[in-house]
Amino acid sequence: MARAPVVPILVIWLSLLLALCLQVMPLADGWQVYRPEWLGLMLIYWCMRTPDRVGVFHGFVLGILMDLIEGTALGQHALIYALLAFLCALVYPRFRAYSLIQQSALVLVLLGLMQLVAQWLRTIVGDFSIHLAFLIPALISALLWPWLATMFQALERRLASS
Repeated sequence: MARAPVVPILVIWLSLLLALCLQVMPLADGWQVYRPEWLGLMLIYWCMRTPDRVGVFHGFVLGILMDLIEGTALGQHALIYALLAFLCALVYPRFRAYSLIQQSALVLVLLGLMQLVAQWLRTIVGDFSIHLAFLIPALISALLWPWLATMFQALERRLASS
């Protein structure tokens, strides 16, 4: 297998912070449900691309930042993103062998599980809802996965050539 080009850690953190900004960007009330899970997508990408450099710690730190920005119970997003990074570490060997369509299906499953855990935690805290609209961001994120993965692979090649 060809070795992936080494990406500077600054590029990784800048992309994760950009995803954090996109995740908390305000949208109109009707459009909130259609927001892709940007931070989850970027965390999955970097956990799969450079598993020795991005992992559960990054998910935990980004989750704490999400908790602080959104004002939710401290540790709610930290648990969710750390769990996502852990699940990425579990499926890492298989994920890299899949095609982009298969990767999208796995991203749908990973983000769907993340959304289910988030809904479960919100139910425990007291914000109870029984509809399945909370899974729409996972579906939209899975549809965006091939574009995002292709774009960042091209960025990595450009950084490696310069």
